[in-house]
Amino acid sequence: MSKVWRFQGGVHPYDKKDLSRDKPIEVAGLPPRLIVPLVQHIGARCEPLVSSGELVKKGQKIGEAQGFVSAPVHAPTSGKVTKIDNFPHPLGRFLPAIEIEPDGSDEWTEDIQGREDFLSLSPDDLRAVIREKGIVGMGGAAFPTHVKLSPPQGKTIDTLIINGSECEPYLTADFRLMVEQSDKVIQGMRIMMTILGVETLFIAIEANKPEAIHAMREALGNEPFAKVVPLKVKYPQGAEKQLIKTLVNREVPSSGGLPMDVGVLVQNVGTTASIFDAVRFGIPLVERVVTVTGEGIREPKNLRVRIGTPIGYLIETCGGFLETPGKVILGGPMMGVSQYTTDIPVVKGTSGILVFPATHVHVEDPQSCIRCGTCVRVCPKNLVPSALALFAKRGLLDEAERHYALDCIECGSCAFACPAKIPLVHWLRYLKGEVLAKRARQRERETNKK
Repeated sequence: MSKVWRFQGGVHPYDKKDLSRDKPIEVAGLPPRLIVPLVQHIGARCEPLVSSGELVKKGQKIGEAQGFVSAPVHAPTSGKVTKIDNFPHPLGRFLPAIEIEPDGSDEWTEDIQGREDFLSLSPDDLRAVIREKGIVGMGGAAFPTHVKLSPPQGKTIDTLIINGSECEPYLTADFRLMVEQSDKVIQGMRIMMTILGVETLFIAIEANKPEAIHAMREALGNEPFAKVVPLKVKYPQGAEKQLIKTLVNREVPSSGGLPMDVGVLVQNVGTTASIFDAVRFGIPLVERVVTVTGEGIREPKNLRVRIGTPIGYLIETCGGFLETPGKVILGGPMMGVSQYTTDIPVVKGTSGILVFPATHVHVEDPQSCIRCGTCVRVCPKNLVPSALALFAKRGLLDEAERHYALDCIECGSCAFACPAKIPLVHWLRYLKGEVLAKRARQRERETNKK
């Protein structure tokens, strides 16, 4: 392995990937009920296309996207719609969802049609398929993929980055996907290259995944335009702005800038594989690979899971809790969201289910900031988290904006490294919400003056 690429800042948490990294992907069973949220992406929620009591088939569209920044949802199996109501959601609220009682046949809808000549389709036709099949970013953000693949007039994408870094501790779903289904990732990559017309491509993988690096290099072959790049093992290596800085030395503009502003598109490996399934076989995004792991799980696994499966069912599939659980997190320990019930369903952006036993969960009282500068050194965005937290406490929103509060990616590096145990991410997340609310009030006042 040659050069190892890196970025400024970041931390080195224990990765704990050994709990599940050697566990091949297993197909999870069919739960007694599926809860398919109509909100599984950034943007407008879906409107239901079915009614209570209606019979549906696997892959049938059951929620229609409302607007360009949106993505439809599909039935993960065949069965009966038993309820359309508000259900617990991973975001911590009750949101609209469709409850399906499986009939056990898992029968596909007749609308599922693939084509072998998929690379002959025009970019617009490929984007239309990706949108219709409900593909969104599967690394956590769940941004509708067809939108990312549709740069506006005047913005040209010259570089495509396939993100296989999977820098969050514990998670190994993307790793197993690259090891076991590398050809599918490469084919999805080719589809995106056809859409965008790019000629430069990086497949970025942290150096602690040599099996994945080898598998992707083997699948890529001798393509002269593409390169598999081993990355330094450091969190948050997988954040797209850090990847862009690391690989092509371009800075995404502050205050709402996007990768396309510097000619780059970053796509997760799971999303890339799902693009291939959608375009080649006509399969919508109705399942994904999820890592179920942590010291509180009896048998950690990587599972191929239907969207809408309650996480409690998957925990039981992995042997249940090893001891009294103290915390259940969707995602990884750094950026994941703690859940209050195991009735929460898997959604398109669910990469992992992490269980800590009660003996591993400790709440420490924060101490006074000692101005040590540790949070500044580890911040990958070169911010001053301790100062921003002080602005949040004192309501100094204008000052926070001048110090680029909205550039915070909420990676958690500052809170992880803080010796005073100050909940910096909590304050920064609150601060960003207040700044955005202030901006909204200003826009409303300006609109009312006209």
